[in-house]
Amino acid sequence: MEPVEHFPVMLDQVLEYLRVRPDGLYADVTAGLGGHTQAIAQRLTTGRVIATDRDAESLELARQRLKPWTDRVVFLQARFSELEATYQRLGICGRLAGLLADLGPSRYQLTCPERGFSFMFDGPLDMRMDRSGGPTAADLINKLSERQLAEILWRFGEERRAKRLARAIVRARPLLTTRQLAELVESVVPGTTGRLHPATRTFLALRLVVNEELAELEALLNALPRWMAPGGRVVIITFHSLEDRLVKRAFRALAASGKASLLTRKVVRPSQEEVRTNPASRSAKLRAIEFR
Repeated sequence: MEPVEHFPVMLDQVLEYLRVRPDGLYADVTAGLGGHTQAIAQRLTTGRVIATDRDAESLELARQRLKPWTDRVVFLQARFSELEATYQRLGICGRLAGLLADLGPSRYQLTCPERGFSFMFDGPLDMRMDRSGGPTAADLINKLSERQLAEILWRFGEERRAKRLARAIVRARPLLTTRQLAELVESVVPGTTGRLHPATRTFLALRLVVNEELAELEALLNALPRWMAPGGRVVIITFHSLEDRLVKRAFRALAASGKASLLTRKVVRPSQEEVRTNPASRSAKLRAIEFR
């Protein structure tokens, strides 16, 4: 795999809120291409950062990027719901000084046509973060009923024309490529909403369901009190309202229970300069807490 240009989102803010200690134990549970992991590793001496991703291909690119810091980085392929058992086995529970989750797809996933994440490139309708198994986006599009598709598009994509779009998908089946699906969506959902391409919500909904992303995020949020050391900080970056809503509620509940303190009472957004240089960051929202 060739190296991919990478811009870690809101890097300055991440480092500010994580407050990395040279001897601390940290977890980057969405290592992606390793940009955030590298910044953490560079600030460590005797500390370590556990770099996790469910995408083996992105994780391999991160390994290549992080070769100069291999003595400070431990790589693990796992989804959020698998980390509990792994952390218990490694004796990590209750010891983390910081945890980062950047919930956006990696640049590799978005720019590799064969991964099928983006309507900007023509490729197979895959969208799996872990390609070792599980249904693809094409499986959902071509096998689910019209009613099931409409529910997915409405619930996970907040698509107002969900029923009409589901009907058109069923009539046009089989749909096997990103271009086929994007063109169909454009014929049903003409024009754009602000800066959104008409197919944005459909592709988001399918990706969330294929990867069970909201259930995985809930598993992560529920496990945080067992993983974090007193004074440990958690930073999570979301990219759409469904994710942000879950994080906001979980953080507020932890604060209300006295287990943690909110470091960000209002959501933190990227600077205008960052959005200009990295447009993919424009919808990013950062929230952070500190455990007691």
